[in-house]
Amino acid sequence: MTAKPDGTTCLVLFSGGLDSILACKVLQEQGIDVLALRFITPFFGYGLKGREEKAREAAMKKYGIPLEVIDVSGKYLEMLKAPPHGFGRYLNPCIDCKILMLRHARELMPRYGARFIATGEVLGQRPMSQRRDALRIIERDSGTAGLLLRPLCALRLEPTPMEEDGLVDRSRLLGIAGRGRKEQMALARRLGIEDYPTPAGGCTLADPILSRRFRRLMAHGKKEMAVHDFLLAQVGRQFLLPGGAWLVVGRKQGENERLERLARAGDLELRLERGPGPLGILRWQDGRQEVETAARILLRYSRRQEATVVASRRGGGDVTAFELSAASREEVERLRI
Repeated sequence: MTAKPDGTTCLVLFSGGLDSILACKVLQEQGIDVLALRFITPFFGYGLKGREEKAREAAMKKYGIPLEVIDVSGKYLEMLKAPPHGFGRYLNPCIDCKILMLRHARELMPRYGARFIATGEVLGQRPMSQRRDALRIIERDSGTAGLLLRPLCALRLEPTPMEEDGLVDRSRLLGIAGRGRKEQMALARRLGIEDYPTPAGGCTLADPILSRRFRRLMAHGKKEMAVHDFLLAQVGRQFLLPGGAWLVVGRKQGENERLERLARAGDLELRLERGPGPLGILRWQDGRQEVETAARILLRYSRRQEATVVASRRGGGDVTAFELSAASREEVERLRI
């Protein structure tokens, strides 16, 4: 069957990994115009926030792929509260994550004049979201039935309307399945693609340590977690204090600088009065006792066991100094998350 791609545009869910790159290139080989959609949240891709133009330039320069970066954090955090299809091994709502992105892509089709949507999914590659039954559920619940093509494993699935109507030449699609990467790497060599990321989860919700920390903070009940909270939760040493305050302590200079960028109005910033040392960010704090506890924990990670710690309110307010001794190792470990 000969494809008739004139005027055909396809939106491709794009993670930046090899599979999504190949999905774009396989379609481009058929003369189809692709637009890659890179969805970002606090859990994946958020480093592109504010750097969208550079990301577009890099995708075009490296791979010849037009790219749009789209922040779906608000919808994602709402979904994360109770994903209809549940979580994976950790806090990863993989099926509902894909449904959310496909729904959003479907809504964008008129804007870009797109005829269909594609993904880099490979049948059987991921145990939760890429089983045959999960692929069907994702297609159904995202409302993309008849609109969704999976070029890398299409030959192992039923033909789509795009193939049947001649928009896409099925004989030039692939039938990759399983967790191996040999076929993808061979295809990348054939297409001249060399500079691509190594396989990795990429999503912090699937990280055993970070997901456990997210759960603790979400269940804490002090406040509903926002985007900036989840970003802060991924940096430094983390503590929940007895009164409910949340303390983050930098482990090195680079983390101190990052914490300064992540601090919000109302946060307390804790520093040693003299000399170098860690930066602490105290959030959700109510009373003086919590500030003193936070200061003693901060001091535990300095080179001194007794010193003055200064607490200042981000955005203005009183500056308070505490002369105290470091918290014990036992207390630090008891409060750490």
